[in-house]
Amino acid sequence: MDLADRERRLARAEALVRDLADRGVVAVATSFVDNAGISRVKSVPLDRLPSLAAWGVGFSTAFDYFRFDDWVAAPPDGSAPVGDQRIVPDLDRLVVLAAQPGWAWAPGDRFAQTGDPYPLDSRLLLARLVDDLARRQISVLSAIEIEWVVSEAGEEYVPAASGPAYGLTRLTNVSEYCRDVLAALAEEGVRVEQFHPEYAAGQLELSVAPESPVYAADTSVLVRSTIRAVGVRHGLRTSYSPKVDAAGVGNGGHVHLSLGRDERNLMAGGSGRFGLTEEATAFAGGILEHLPALLAIGAPSVASYLRLVPQHWAGAYACWGLENREAALRMVTGSQGSEEWAANLEVKCFDLHANPYLMLAGLLAAGTAGLDAGASLPEPVDVDPAALGDEALAERGILRLPGSLRESTDAFAADTVVGAAFGAALVDAVRAVRESELELFANATAEEVAAASRWAH
Repeated sequence: MDLADRERRLARAEALVRDLADRGVVAVATSFVDNAGISRVKSVPLDRLPSLAAWGVGFSTAFDYFRFDDWVAAPPDGSAPVGDQRIVPDLDRLVVLAAQPGWAWAPGDRFAQTGDPYPLDSRLLLARLVDDLARRQISVLSAIEIEWVVSEAGEEYVPAASGPAYGLTRLTNVSEYCRDVLAALAEEGVRVEQFHPEYAAGQLELSVAPESPVYAADTSVLVRSTIRAVGVRHGLRTSYSPKVDAAGVGNGGHVHLSLGRDERNLMAGGSGRFGLTEEATAFAGGILEHLPALLAIGAPSVASYLRLVPQHWAGAYACWGLENREAALRMVTGSQGSEEWAANLEVKCFDLHANPYLMLAGLLAAGTAGLDAGASLPEPVDVDPAALGDEALAERGILRLPGSLRESTDAFAADTVVGAAFGAALVDAVRAVRESELELFANATAEEVAAASRWAH
């Protein structure tokens, strides 16, 4: 980012200020998501937006080592307090917040004080990997499902949305809250495609329209912040934790991906299984191969592995299948006749403790490696893998995904493909945060892990 670029950013922001003021905005927030999956924010009064857009605002480099509870897993060399980075808002994604009157928000990109891209910034990493695929004439669409629970106020979890799973009763009992969530998202320009009560007590879910990966991650951050803000206005608490209650079903953060070229969906109309093209098969094969390592960023907390167990529709086995909700990769074709636009791959083993930019970057890195290697997919699984039994699973080469953060962190550290895409500095920071959480919960019970993680994200 040079001086000419800064001048363009400043002029762009100056042109926005009057309209934002007319819409009642008095302050603008910009945020990034750290390696523990927490959105960290800085904000300025509206009249300071041009300066923010051109020069950014400072963040300590130590934020890349923050744990979910704000403990800093600092490098042992004592360098944590030293250094600075600047977060700069992406004005193309600036949104006036419907549930927070007077506020606007934009996702931020982080730069070094020299103006160079900050090497640990996950949003810039994801954008680079999207560009790498674009040079192959491949576009990507993605969406992240949002599952959450609403609770009465207080530290304990007391479901505020009563009624049976997927039941109309539950929707009726919190209809005003649900209406306000949908209205706020519509006002912010988010295209919600589906909304319903989910399985667990107090649990709801919504799906949004697919976008480019960077924008999909932005939308995930915006949707979660908006849902929480609406909850506050209704006197409710929101949890996205993969295990809100140790005895219950947790929240997932399923990721949908499709590849395209020249307006054609490469997930349909091909000669591979279920209509996959050769490139889509190789891309999916790369993801499946690297899933153990990807779990360290897609299921990045100790609480994640309380959710990631067989026969909970969490995708605990490294396999794929057509509409198989127990497979880690679920092939979705849509109704007959809709495949051309509906077909996509769903990654079911991830959750919303993940940094969405880092999570999507890992998927693209693994998928691109699959393209380079001409990867294939094994035979699909058309039953619950757990029903096959250990002997049949072994014969078919179907493995359980890592059952703990320890296992996935070790797989992440050993994965050269993901490591090359992320770079050594980012890999080291991610590992430091994971190791710190493992140390924190080394002797904790499932109930203690769930309680400590419940409201963090």
